[in-house]
Amino acid sequence: MKLFATIFALLIVQFTFAQAYSGAGDVKFQVGANFQNNGTGIMGSLDFGVGENISLGIASAYLLGIDKVSDLDGNEKPFAEFKDRFDFRGRFNANLGNVINVDPNFDVYPGLYVSLKNFGGHLGARYFFTSGFGVFTEFSAPFAKFNTETLTPAEKLHNQFAVNLGASFNI
Repeated sequence: MKLFATIFALLIVQFTFAQAYSGAGDVKFQVGANFQNNGTGIMGSLDFGVGENISLGIASAYLLGIDKVSDLDGNEKPFAEFKDRFDFRGRFNANLGNVINVDPNFDVYPGLYVSLKNFGGHLGARYFFTSGFGVFTEFSAPFAKFNTETLTPAEKLHNQFAVNLGASFNI
């Protein structure tokens, strides 16, 4: 019973030191799964706090689970090319955790991004269990696509609504 009480006390103390966003100088790394129509993959992001509620960062995603893609003529290829599977983004976040003040361990961050394929927005949320580890979810959608012609199914990858889920780390 003493061991259980000690472990419980340590966990409670650890939870009190967790903080979702601490302002300028804060660095967050996130890694997780990317889900979108006709593809699933992995994603990673790195955000740097530059102000009390502002962070700038980079993000990247690579799609793994693509069976077949077709061109505008309907010809199927067994795999999408690397340029269609990969996307890289520069991003801006407005960290609103301390504004909405739900919990110091919880952060909501709407933001904008510019990528290799489009300009868009995202809405994310993260919750930290300890000072170094948490979970996150993020929804993103393009506002303007760089290719304004009719997109092939392969070109639609990363040019559509996507959901990211994974782990967040405080660096």
